[in-house]
Amino acid sequence: MERAEVLKRVIGILTDAQDIRRAAEAGEGVGEGDLPEPTAGVATLLLNEMLPSIRVPADASPQQVAALVAEALGPALHTMVSGFSLAFTSLAMAHDSGRTDISSIGVLQELALEIEAGTYDEGS
Repeated sequence: MERAEVLKRVIGILTDAQDIRRAAEAGEGVGEGDLPEPTAGVATLLLNEMLPSIRVPADASPQQVAALVAEALGPALHTMVSGFSLAFTSLAMAHDSGRTDISSIGVLQELALEIEAGTYDEGS
């Protein structure tokens, strides 16, 4: 999965989380645990698509297994953490600058457009 796609999926996870929070604050759902959990589904889907399968030889030592897992998962996890960091920073900067003309969803939408335009491509 390309970096831009991962960043957009991270924005989707955060947007879904806001929808869940708004529903909870509005009292939607009958009781505790009745609210939908789309964020878990989106996050699971993202992880399944991003994370590579890992083949481990049957005779591998624990140290070899650890090295194989770290080598395979490192780049994918780095990209995902970068996406959450970018989204957090964008939201924090809007908050800290006192912007009242845009909602957090608006900030995330602007970020998604910037990502689509290639603003955050590696090497840019």
